[in-house]
Amino acid sequence: MNRDAALSALGLSDINPGVYAGRWIEPSGDVLVSENPATTEPIASVVQGTAGDYETVAAEAVEAFEEWRMVPAPHRGEYVRRIGNALREYKEPLGALVALEMGKITVEGEGEVQEMIDVADFAVGLSRQLYGLTMTSERRRHRMYEQWHPLGPVGVVTSFNFPVAVWSWNALIAGVCGDSVIWKPSSQTPLSALAVTNIVDEVMQGSGFESVFSLIVGRGATVGDALISDRRVPLISATGSCRMGEKVGAAVAKRLGRSLLELGGNNAAIVMDDADLDLVARAAMFAAVGTAGQRCTSLRRLIIQRGVADQIAKRLVEAYAQVRIGDPLDPQTLMGPLISKDAVDTFAAAVGIAREQGGEVLYGGNVLDRPGHFVEPTIIKMPADADILGVETFAPILYLVEFGALDEAIAIQNGVTQGLSSSIFTDSMSAAESFLSHEGSDCGIANVNIGTSGAEIGGAFGGEKETGGGRESGSDAWKAYMRRQTVTINWSGELPLAQGIEFG
Repeated sequence: MNRDAALSALGLSDINPGVYAGRWIEPSGDVLVSENPATTEPIASVVQGTAGDYETVAAEAVEAFEEWRMVPAPHRGEYVRRIGNALREYKEPLGALVALEMGKITVEGEGEVQEMIDVADFAVGLSRQLYGLTMTSERRRHRMYEQWHPLGPVGVVTSFNFPVAVWSWNALIAGVCGDSVIWKPSSQTPLSALAVTNIVDEVMQGSGFESVFSLIVGRGATVGDALISDRRVPLISATGSCRMGEKVGAAVAKRLGRSLLELGGNNAAIVMDDADLDLVARAAMFAAVGTAGQRCTSLRRLIIQRGVADQIAKRLVEAYAQVRIGDPLDPQTLMGPLISKDAVDTFAAAVGIAREQGGEVLYGGNVLDRPGHFVEPTIIKMPADADILGVETFAPILYLVEFGALDEAIAIQNGVTQGLSSSIFTDSMSAAESFLSHEGSDCGIANVNIGTSGAEIGGAFGGEKETGGGRESGSDAWKAYMRRQTVTINWSGELPLAQGIEFG
């Protein structure tokens, strides 16, 4: 599907308003041009919102929340079910737009939309399972239980690499929990956000709850700062760099709000000498090359036991030589462009630093001389003590590091400041269990015999250390979007105190 067909199917034009608060509002900010990273040509433009436009959106979100929270959760789930069905109808054009604007290949773009559909299905089921516990009181004729209430307007700040799926992890689950949502998307992928909002608008129009899911495209220094500092927004869920997370976390903590942060990864996979080497090569290649290395779960470090290190390197070099680089809309393409010229420069600088620190480039390492932001997928053999291993470069660079014993490998893996995703490849139950034990991986995600990327929506997603500590999507991650209340009911006619205290 080409540019014009995708834009037309999704209700977008050459110039689009970037503010939605139950209706599209004509904003008064600067014009933002979204470019195709494969060609550097403009796709379409968005008129950005200002601080005044943010105030309109926030006020509408507060008002919408006051009504939405009183809708029974299963009825809220029905709206989310309809959003999921609408996403099914628009899967192809939305997936194509994500590929066009972000640069990931079409199958990954459509896969991202499928992830939104899956989250919608999950959230619909969740709308009938917002459980609280019943506890036994120590006092006669008393009952104790906990219940969960909607939290309020939730601010969702998303990054360019998953321009639509991460919104769904937050917005659709927050929606069934009874919260309204204010979405500030990445300025590098605003059209994808507008397209999703058009789809949601189709579903919500005429319901009286149009402002539950709102949007504002704007500069971080104006719209972004206003959102994270807004006391009316009790929770900010932000996905991006560690540096961005530090700013968001500090601003939200200053006003005693809540933050849910999904930040850097710098993920590693350990390969034991008893691993299935074909499985390792396939998994490592997808995790390192997929989305041109621009996933937060992308594989950055492959830590290989010395007995199989040369074999793994050989297999990977052969596999990398088959990677077709080019137009992400071409079905034959396996790797598209990086998002920007800055990303290309960062890639080139990282390769240079790796060489200076003793790295041996086994494959790639070059910026491609063609239109667009293209680089070669790159494999670099590195010494285990190289400083560059602690730096997450959002690009298709895979560092190979050798080790002797498992405890050494775990120390290398854990020896970075990030802690998102991790893997081990082994046929040894002992090695796998050691990796999963308290002295094993320190990451939020730990896999055995699969790669670091491609997490399912049913498990809570997130990481530790500088990754932020937040959890989104599955398991009991819904609790982040609600407030817990402990309730005690006394029907005794007396007033016994806890802990046996006698007063008066």
